[in-house]
This record gives sequence, C-alpha cells and structure tokens, in this order.
Amino acid sequence: MSPYLARIDIFPIKSLDGVSVSQARVLASGALQDDRAYALVDAQNRFINGKRNAAVHRLRSTFGADRRSVTWTVEGTGAIAQFDLDRQRPALEVWLSEYFQQPVRLQENRQTGFPDDTAANGPTLISRATLATVASWYPHLTVAEVRRRLRTNLEIDGVPAFWEDRLFSPNATPVRFTLGAVVLEGINPCQRCVVPTRDSVTGQPSPDFQTIFSQRRAATLPPWTHPNRFNHFYRLAVNTNILNQAGRLLTVGDPLQLLP
Repeated sequence: MSPYLARIDIFPIKSLDGVSVSQARVLASGALQDDRAYALVDAQNRFINGKRNAAVHRLRSTFGADRRSVTWTVEGTGAIAQFDLDRQRPALEVWLSEYFQQPVRLQENRQTGFPDDTAANGPTLISRATLATVASWYPHLTVAEVRRRLRTNLEIDGVPAFWEDRLFSPNATPVRFTLGAVVLEGINPCQRCVVPTRDSVTGQPSPDFQTIFSQRRAATLPPWTHPNRFNHFYRLAVNTNILNQAGRLLTVGDPLQLLP
C-alpha cells in the first residue's frame, strides 16, 4: 500500500482539544485555516499551555462548526461554560481567569496562527503505525491517547512505523513531497516537550515516560532515519513548511508522493 493522508486534526485554540476534519485549507502563511488561530496568554503575554500549567489538560473543549464558539467542561466536575469567541470574549476571559486563577486573555491570529516552531510553521505529520508503536512501549496507553498527547495535524497510513523520518534530510535541505495538490517541505524531527509525558485528560504525569521514549526511539531507528538530526531522541513526527499554496486543500485520502 502507498502512503496516504488518513486523518487531519486542527486545534482551534492552542494547547486545547482538537477537531478531526475531512479537509483543511492552506493559508498564505502556510498554516492550516483555524489551526491554533487563538491562544490563551497571561498578564505577561506568555502562552498558557500544558508546558506551564497542567490545568490545561482538564479543560475539555468542543467547538462549533465554524470554530467561532466553544463549550468547555472541566474534567471531574459538573462545570460547563459556552461562549462565542468573538462576541463574548470579555465574559470568556473572566471565566478562564477564574479557572486558571490568574488573569487570562484570548489572543487571535487568523493569518499565521500560533505555531510552536515559527521556522517550520506548517502542519506536523506522523504515521498511524508510529502512533501504534509508541503506544506499545507503555502498558496502559492506547493509540488514541498517544495521538492526543502528541497533537499532530496530519496522520498518514499505508506505511510502516517511522516511515515519516524519510521526510527530513541528513542536513538542513528540505524534503519536498505532495499530499494531493499541496506541496510540502519536510524540515526536521519534532522536538517534544513535557506535554506528552502527562495523561491528556487528567494531567497526571506518566512515570519515566520521557526516559522510556528516548531509549526506545534510539533503539528502533529504521535504516532510513538520519541519526545526526537528533541532538537527543525525544523527537517524533515531522515539522513542515508549505510555501505559496494559499487556498489549496488537504483532504483525507490524498496520496503522498516524494518529489525529486
């Protein structure tokens, strides 16, 4: 079987729950429309995210069809709140400030979003087989839980685990490939943060997650992976760029083809 796009996830508010979609439109910036279009920031204009605040994990988010409204429930409580992200922003910020117990503002950037890697701000990509392999390293993790922890945008299938390592080169030269009509550039293996080490629902840490991950990742590098691109082995998925593709669509089922 040849590689193809099997799943697309976008995350309307950075660090919060994602939405699985069948299509995603590419913006002029190379970001995906509605992906991380909003972000929560504190009084010092720093992101409120899972890296800094484990309370993020307990906040369940459900978005309206236009991604302009959100319903929040707090895990383990009966708390429910619903807001229009544009018309009810002051009330939304009051509710979030009470939840996080600090001043919170909602920022918006619908042109570029708020990517983690500003040098490779396209969608992140991983294979379904890789998710299954990582889940097998831990007795109590499912593929769905690993997916929620890693928060990648694009999931490909029809390939073995770690096939996506073919999408970065042994040096800084991008690897060009297509998904349907969209041309992407694979840049580097994605450096992971503390977020995957925690339960995606409760925020509780998984003992020795990063140590086990790094050891197994190093031990299972396939022959096509370039180990010199790893300053450490707590890296997984591929960061990409999309250049000059505004308006084009990524669609589930699109074939993946490497370009010369």
